[in-house]
Amino acid sequence: MSNEINVPTMASIFAEGKQPEVLFWVGCAGSFDDRAKKITKAFVKILNKANVNFAVLGTEESCTGDPAKRSGNEFLFQMQAVTNIEVLNAYDVKKVVTACPHCFNTLKNEYPSLGGSYEVVHHTQFLKQLLEEGRITMEGGKFKGKRITFHDPCYLGRANDVYEAPRELIRKLDAELVEMKSCKTRGLCCGAGGAQMFKEPEKGAKDINIERTEQALETQPDIIAAGCPFCNTMMTDGVKNKEKEASIAVMDIAELIASADDL
Repeated sequence: MSNEINVPTMASIFAEGKQPEVLFWVGCAGSFDDRAKKITKAFVKILNKANVNFAVLGTEESCTGDPAKRSGNEFLFQMQAVTNIEVLNAYDVKKVVTACPHCFNTLKNEYPSLGGSYEVVHHTQFLKQLLEEGRITMEGGKFKGKRITFHDPCYLGRANDVYEAPRELIRKLDAELVEMKSCKTRGLCCGAGGAQMFKEPEKGAKDINIERTEQALETQPDIIAAGCPFCNTMMTDGVKNKEKEASIAVMDIAELIASADDL
């Protein structure tokens, strides 16, 4: 099988006078972080397999401004947002899918007041939609009998009430979904939100990601599933801290599906 990954840019599609079904917003982590790039590739492989007509902005995409806004720099956020909105509106973008809950929340909830209104979906919602429409099928054999616990990203779960899409996909893999004691509306942050991802933790008795990893390990999982590149980093660090990386994998929902289908 060829390793060619087809990723058209909005500029090239627009030049042909075409409009994609959906714009894939990759995000900073998905573009630059080596671990998150694997999530991006897995998601693109699924999109290609499902024959989804999609495009990315490529070099025209900039940070949504989430870290700037959350850390208090509203001025920088608005500059970044308005620049992105001008690009999106110039291409007449209607629907956006992203694998990052931070991008998802910002594009969905912060951009409309600045003139950027789009239908924004998280990649787990989009994958669930593809499954329901019969555009992807899931072979669950690889994960049959595996215990998978799902860590709710703050900006997906509590901020936007998306709890079922990722769980439904895990169930479709024939895996056993095991819930942590703090899940869904009572989910616990991984510790990276609010731009905390980019600084060292403050002094305290225990880092949040260690606390969260301990909750995950209580479920005795084979895999900790995530739906956010930041959460993925924090949970991976937590698993390494507990020296469990040889026995417990931290995987994004898109990676689980791509792996099940051997993409």
